[in-house]
This record gives sequence, C-alpha cells and structure tokens, in this order.
Amino acid sequence: MYILNVSSLNEQIKVLIEESFSRVLVEGELSRITHHSSGHVYFTLKDENSTIKAVIFKANAAKLKFQLQEGLKVVLDGAVTLYKPRGEYQINCFTISPSGHGALALAYEQLKGRLASKGYFEASRKKPLPKFPKKIALITSATGAALQDMLRVAQHRYRLLEIDVYDVLVQGENAAPAIAKALSLADTNGHDIIVIGRGGGSIEDLWAFNEEIVADAIFQAQTPIVSAVGHEIDWVISDFVADLRAPTPSAAMQMILPDTNELYLSIDALFTSLTQRVGQKIYNSKQELSHLAALFTQHSIERKVTHKIEEIKQIREQLHRTISFKIQNFHKELELVQSRFPDAIDKRLNIAKNQVALLEKMIESNNPKLKSKKGFAQISKESKVVEISSLEVDEIFDLMSDEMIVRAKVLQKSKI
Repeated sequence: MYILNVSSLNEQIKVLIEESFSRVLVEGELSRITHHSSGHVYFTLKDENSTIKAVIFKANAAKLKFQLQEGLKVVLDGAVTLYKPRGEYQINCFTISPSGHGALALAYEQLKGRLASKGYFEASRKKPLPKFPKKIALITSATGAALQDMLRVAQHRYRLLEIDVYDVLVQGENAAPAIAKALSLADTNGHDIIVIGRGGGSIEDLWAFNEEIVADAIFQAQTPIVSAVGHEIDWVISDFVADLRAPTPSAAMQMILPDTNELYLSIDALFTSLTQRVGQKIYNSKQELSHLAALFTQHSIERKVTHKIEEIKQIREQLHRTISFKIQNFHKELELVQSRFPDAIDKRLNIAKNQVALLEKMIESNNPKLKSKKGFAQISKESKVVEISSLEVDEIFDLMSDEMIVRAKVLQKSKI
C-alpha cells in the first residue's frame, strides 16, 4: 500500500471535495461572525445538530445588501473547499440570502432600525422649511420625468424662485455616492431648500435612497431637505431622515412653494382687512382725539380763567343786586321812619313833658321848704335821702329842714 504524507492526503481530499461540492445551497443560522480588516467575513453556519465554517471574501461581501447578524437564518450559495494547511473544510460563499424573505427587505429593516437608534428620525431635529424660499436645489436625473414635473409645478405656482439642478444617477451601484456628494455640495451653496427625488420604480430601482451614505449626508446637512422618491406607497430611508417627506416629486413642489394665485387672494383679503382696521383705527383715534380735546378745553387754563371771570361777573351782579336791594329797603325804611318821625317826636316830647312834670311834682313834694309840718325833718346820709328804718345803731346821719341841717348819731333803735 502506498503511504501518503499529510499534505498529499489533504490535497487529494481537497480535490475530491471541491469537485463533488463545487456548488451547494445550504440553510442554517449564522454564528461567530468575524469581520476581518481585509474585508473578508468569517462565520459559522449551524443547525440543531451540526456546524460548518464559512467565509465570504471581500468582493462578494461588498455586494451584500444587508448586514450579517448573529442568529440570522440564511441560505448560502457557494462551494465547499478545504484549507489544506489545517485540513479544515469550509464553505466559500458567493452570495448570502436571508431565509424566508428578500435580502433588500431585510437590509431595509436593518438600516432603518440602526438609524432610528442613532436618532436620525427624531422629530426634534427636523428643520423648519421657509415659507417663501428664494433659491432651491433639485438633486435628480436631468433626463428624468421627475425633473420636468417639478419644474412644471414650480413654473405654475411660484415664479419668484431660483432653481439649481444637480444632475445625478438615481439608480444603480454608483447612484448613492453621487447623490450624497451632490447633497454635500448643494448644502454649501446657500439654498433655502434641497429636494432629492426621482420617479417610481421597483425596490431595486429606488435602492440608492436606502443607502446609509445618503442617510448620513441628509442627517449632516444644514439646509432643510425634502425627500420625494417614487410614488405615494413607496417609502425609502431618505423619507425618514429628511426634514419633510413628499409622496411624489411634483407633490414636493406643491408642498414647499406658495401658490401665487392664493397669495394674490390672500393679499386682497389682507388689504381689505387692513383697510377696515386702519379705517376703524382712524375713527377710534378721531373719537379719542375729540374726547381729549373736550377734556383739554374743559380743564385748560383759558377755560378756568373764563370760568373764574364768569364767577366774578356773577358775584358782581349778585353784589349789585344785593346793594340795590339794601338801598331799596333802606329807602323804604327811611320813608317809613320819615313818615313816622313827627308822630314819634311828638310822642316822645309828650312822654318827656309828662316825665318832667312828674319830676317837678316829686321835687316839689320833697323840697324841705315846701314841708310846713312842725317836728318833721328829712333824713339823709351822704347827701342821699334815706328811710329812717335803714339806719343802724352808731350810724351818723343828717337831719335837714328848710332852715338848717343837724348831724346826729343813732344811739338806740326800736319799733313803735
């Protein structure tokens, strides 16, 4: 029997295996995934009972639309090979497909979940779009129907607009880098809004707008971005990252541009409202001015002086009336006095005469010379006639007759 060395045995096994399993389809779960710096990806494919090593080299790995994840069930399309130095066999993968659904659908969900976790879809980071843009950028194919639709809508709605068109590929392997580059360039050119879009198509046709490089460019842009890709039922990653999603390219222009006709109507309505408000304001101001003028007139110095002058006139007239009234009353009283004066004089003269006559009689009656009774004398004290009963013991008094005066002193006082 011929004796083989290890290398020869491995070589023969390698030839046998690779000839027998030059193309196989194998289903299993991914495990122990290792991304090498060279770009190759090493992993293990397993089922409930067995495992087998596998590799997909850089060139084929770059074509994958989705990420390899631990536990993901896939179908490998490749060839079984033997790594002769270690005597280990593995599957050299040409393509890898998710088991049960398409690779693009899986790649879409994976990227969507990853970007969502990084905050790319947060509403708080969405930038507001200006109401009246002056300059916009359209990133699309210059030969596509989408561009003509957008230009037609812009021409109809709002002509006061500068539009820059960035011609890019919108499908194929080179489309995503071209779109991302155009986005970065437009972001530095002072546009108010950037619109990226294309018409409808299959998921493969729209795939450039599902690439992470495009999502990164939208997220990093300082200019508001509008994503207008496909039809209303089509949703791509750029729709979630952009500041505004439009169902179609033409709808995008309707959403971001004001309608000139509506503006005319709005201006007319505003002018009418402004005219009414200005008229009302003028009317209110006139009313207020009239009121203030009335208050000013009422409280002005001239008004106060005039009022005081009127008061002085009224006081003067009142004084004149009072003086006239007093003079009239005085004249009436004087006339009354004058009419009564002679009678009053006569009456007073008669009273005086009567009083004089009475005094004369009293004098005559009290004149000592007229007193003829013997033994009687008039009693006086301090030259005043007094009653004898008013004298007290030891009091000195005068006895006066028509011929002499005797000064005497009361020695004793008693009643008869």
